[in-house]
Amino acid sequence: MKSAPWHDSTLGLLTHGYAWLPNRMRDAADGVVRTRLTGRPTVALRGPAAIAFFYDEKHVVRTCALPDPVLDTLFGQGAVHTLDGEVHRVRKAMFLALLKDGDGVASLGGHVRRRWREAVAARHQDHVVVFDTAATVLGLAVRDWAGVPLSDAATAELARDCTSMVDGFASPGPRHLRARRARRRQEDALAALITEVRQTSQGDTARSALEAVAWHRDLDGTLLDPRTAAVELLNVIRPTVAIAWFAAFAAHALHRWPGHRDLLRADTAGAYAEAFAHEVRRFYPFAPFVAGLAARDLTWQGEHIGKDSMVLLDLYGQNHDPALWEHPYRFDPQRFTSTDGLRNPLDYLVPQGGGDPAGGHRCPGEDITVTALAVIATELARLDYDVPDQDLRIPLSRMPTLPRTGFEVRLL
Repeated sequence: MKSAPWHDSTLGLLTHGYAWLPNRMRDAADGVVRTRLTGRPTVALRGPAAIAFFYDEKHVVRTCALPDPVLDTLFGQGAVHTLDGEVHRVRKAMFLALLKDGDGVASLGGHVRRRWREAVAARHQDHVVVFDTAATVLGLAVRDWAGVPLSDAATAELARDCTSMVDGFASPGPRHLRARRARRRQEDALAALITEVRQTSQGDTARSALEAVAWHRDLDGTLLDPRTAAVELLNVIRPTVAIAWFAAFAAHALHRWPGHRDLLRADTAGAYAEAFAHEVRRFYPFAPFVAGLAARDLTWQGEHIGKDSMVLLDLYGQNHDPALWEHPYRFDPQRFTSTDGLRNPLDYLVPQGGGDPAGGHRCPGEDITVTALAVIATELARLDYDVPDQDLRIPLSRMPTLPRTGFEVRLL
């Protein structure tokens, strides 16, 4: 049995960001990284077989895996992300039902398109920051779709707070403090809203995401307490607003490879827009990895993983692995427009995790991301604008990262 090394890589992760784990993977002869994070023995894995291993709850669990700084900013205490087994599946079924029944993914895409066009038509200046505009648009769209009774001004504040939650979860200092304050503010407001919904409706039928969360019953048959219900409502709203990161990356891709504008404009069926959205999610950095704890003593390809060790699944590295992607640093949506009949590229695409959304911990809102991003990319391609001089570098040391300016355009 190999003992875990004593060297702790927490500072290296914070310093090098997205590049930290792929760099370590390149130096690992057997494709397995052994280190420590925050003092805990850690093993990092990559590849299709690693996905199946990682998302098997007999191997890796999420309970107690996410540190409080992440829960107090990004996900929320008591969130679905912290659950395992049947309790997790019952809670997650609530989210999956929202995307399948009634006003589903296509409806949310329609809200995004309408709100985007309204924002462009009502602009008060020629210079627009794509990231900021997309965050506001996505906040309004998910508010409409989820049936949350907020004014436009309150929704704009909610969208700003959601971007703060995402922006500050992986960094110490002021960004992290802003993220904590933003979460507390919105959990307070939405918990009060959940209480009001329960006092004014019967809950016989959930006609909106708000009502579905308010009246959801966990495995033990009890309603979520108002604070936890607020956490889960934010877990509908926050990831939708976070698509603004991909929107800025889509603008960056259209600027760097302008030939895709004509292809998106000519795309009447939406197939190319979907492929473009997938390639944005593959090519650009979003989540560096996902983490869990070893449920018991494990063996991975001959490597011992002790119980309660941290297990990482390398997402950013897998999305750029030359063993899986031909020319991985070439932006090429065509890789998603057809398959060679031997393998489906979507099986290897893991910007938001892998595995089965219904039974595992893969993000259930992935279809929302693809649909909303395809809409925004198409709308951007149809806009007439130029790109003023600005810093368009995307620093991999910053998590989450973004073009430094949020991608500013001047509408013509």
